[in-house]
Amino acid sequence: QVQLAESGGGLVQPGGSLRLSCAASGFIFSIYAMSWYRQAPGKERELVARISSAGGSTNYADSVKGRFTISRDNAKNTVYLQMNSLKPEDTAVYYCYTQGGRGINYWGQGTQVTVSS
Repeated sequence: QVQLAESGGGLVQPGGSLRLSCAASGFIFSIYAMSWYRQAPGKERELVARISSAGGSTNYADSVKGRFTISRDNAKNTVYLQMNSLKPEDTAVYYCYTQGGRGINYWGQGTQVTVSS
């Protein structure tokens, strides 16, 4: 059974940093690309960052380029999102995502990130 478990969210002041983690199980983690999405209240879920299976290729939303870094540790079946210089508009629920075999979408339960003074 595929499971994605996010952690690391919380309340942080503007300009601060957080590191999100997503622990994966139930599938061969190292052969699938992984992504982070976020959804703010009243808005659609949006792609934040994506990383290829081996970690050699990354993509970011324009709104987070230069501030966020996605990485992965295939030995630990974990993907990370380092978030620096956080802004109030980064406030959202952050989700870990992968598309597994047969095109099935898998989502974590989400972790809340709130950026506020």
